[in-house]
Amino acid sequence: MGQVHVMDHPLIQHKLTIIRDKATGTKVFREVADEIAMLMAYEITRDLELEDTMVETPVVTAKAKTLSGKKLGVVPILRAGLGMVEGVVNMIPAAKVGHIGMYRDETTFEPVEYFIKMPSDISERTLIVVDPMLATGGSAILAMDALKKRGATNIKFMCMVAAPEGVKALQEKHPDVDIYIAALDEGLNEDGYIVPGLGDAGDRLFGTK
Repeated sequence: MGQVHVMDHPLIQHKLTIIRDKATGTKVFREVADEIAMLMAYEITRDLELEDTMVETPVVTAKAKTLSGKKLGVVPILRAGLGMVEGVVNMIPAAKVGHIGMYRDETTFEPVEYFIKMPSDISERTLIVVDPMLATGGSAILAMDALKKRGATNIKFMCMVAAPEGVKALQEKHPDVDIYIAALDEGLNEDGYIVPGLGDAGDRLFGTK
């Protein structure tokens, strides 16, 4: 079963409180979401492999560490996932970026896929799928299905707030995927929103209704 990592770092928790606040406007919400993604990327890459290299410092030639060349990819689930991409890529500039477009049917709450574009070598990459929220788990599950169908074998899922229902559903359908979240919230309300949550992340990122 994939592990669930709750990133309770004080900086992440402080910034998460800012974007939960309904008084936070689009500009600040976007900036802080980006900062949270950057901090989460720092944690999610903790297990990247290193190898030895030689570096010439101003003083001496010395043995040092460098990333072993492991290929990474960042995959936002559109549209809200776009709000986390820049923060991750700032930490991992060499990562390639794929996109999965989905929307939630407002009647059934079921996700519908409408667009997918991936790097050609996703089978060779560790993919970090990003979406600010994990509510019912439907979109995340469909995204994992789409990636695995195209050859992905090593996937991590990263979001800011999650409901226990979504975590459980994703674990059941994709037990090999590790889940990284900033907060595990109470649950879902009758409208399918996470409680206490932060509202509709896409609307708050892009100033739409």
